[in-house]
Parts: sequence; structure tokens; C-alpha cells
Amino acid sequence: MLSAKDLYKEILDNGDTFRLFCSIAAAGEAQGGWENARISVLVPDSYRELAPKVARHGADEDKHGRIFGALMKKRGLEPVEVPGETDYTMLLEGIGIGLAHDQLHRDRQLTEADIITYLAHSRVTEQRASDQMAMLLKHFGDHPDIGRAVRMISHDEDNHLAYCHEELLAMIEKGHGRRVRAALREAAHAEIRVYRDVSHAVMDHMGRILDWSRGRRALLSAGIEAVYAYERAGGWRRMVSLRMPERRNALGGPPPRTATEFA
Repeated sequence: MLSAKDLYKEILDNGDTFRLFCSIAAAGEAQGGWENARISVLVPDSYRELAPKVARHGADEDKHGRIFGALMKKRGLEPVEVPGETDYTMLLEGIGIGLAHDQLHRDRQLTEADIITYLAHSRVTEQRASDQMAMLLKHFGDHPDIGRAVRMISHDEDNHLAYCHEELLAMIEKGHGRRVRAALREAAHAEIRVYRDVSHAVMDHMGRILDWSRGRRALLSAGIEAVYAYERAGGWRRMVSLRMPERRNALGGPPPRTATEFA
């Protein structure tokens, strides 16, 4: 039986697949850093207290991108171009989830509705990131090469998720419950489809590099479809539930440390 640990170990042990894995992750984190940085500048006056938290979120994402770059450099590897079909962030934007880059490029303040859209999108995507990092932490938290990076990024993703819970609950207290719930449902239903498609694309690229057999490819494809079926049937609800986190004001602290401390 093919386990998640065995699959990721094979990907991490091969230079070409490790480079692709880190390149995809670094590009997504850098994109998230830019988006959050722009949103922090465009936050409406009525939500200015949110701006430093959004900026901190962006700084964390930038740091993660640099860490993935440093992990490649440590192994003497250069980043590769990210295939479009594996670009999770841009594929979500392409179907209208989150705030469009055209909007973020303009110097026009966001609206309260835009902030709800941003927070709902972040709540859903940070759940995915937190889940993925928890899995890597379980299997590779003590890995001699990537363990420190995994532990740090996992901690940050949990902070981001806590922040989204707390801020969305504050929006509900202000009377925006219906809009928050609708935005969360829309983002979750779109995200599970994009995640499925990206998972297929990533595994296809990894399989070609590692010369996986047709049977192994079919097994992995079936596993991806099984996850999607579970999420479509009800697993998506974990992405839209809200509860007050134990980590309050998770992004209200000092700026993050630099990436060089972890690579």
C-alpha cells in the first residue's frame, strides 16, 4: 500500500522532483505575500486596525517562499518554471475566488464586502495549507534537511488559520453573517475542485520525472478522486466552520524572523 509518507519521501529524495515541489510552493507563497501586502495598503479606513495583521500575513508568506528557495539552494538546485496547471493560486483567481489582481493593482480602497471576500478566501485556503503542513510535520518534522522549515511553516499556517477564524467571527458580530457564510461556501466549493485538478497535474509531472508505472499513476489518481468525493460529499464543511481560536490575535505580534534562520 502506497502511504503519503512514502510518496513524499520519494519526491523529496529526488533532486528533480524536490526542485519542482519547492518551486511550486515558493511561487504560491510569493504570490500570497504580494496579495496580502497589497490588501494591507488598500484596507478601508473603517478597518485600518486590520492592516498590520494582513501585512504580517503577507510577510509570513514571503518568508515561506524564501525558505523554499533556500532549501533548493542548499541542495545546489535552481528553481524551475511553475507549470500553469499546477498554479493553485492563479487558478483560483481565474474562476473568481478571492480578490482579482486587476483590483489589487489599482490604488483604490477596498470595500467592506471586499474584506469579507478576502477573509473567506483566506479561511478556506489556509485550512488546506494547515492540513498539508500538519501532514508534513507528522512525517518529516524531524527530517535533518527540511524539518526546521516544516515546523516553522506549520506553526505560521496555524496562526494564519486562527487569524481568519477570529476576524470572520468579528464580521459576523457586526451583522455580516449571511454574507460571510455565502462567501465561505462559494470559496470552499471552488477550492476543492481546483485542489483536485492541481493534485492531478502535480502528480502527473512527478510521475513523468520518476517514471511511475501506469498502475501506480492510476492508483494515485483514484486516491485524488476519492479525496474529492469525500470533500464534495461533506468534507468541505471543515473549511467553512468558525470557532474562536485558542491563539487569539495570532498575527498581532512582532514581524517574523528571516528565512535564513531556518534553511
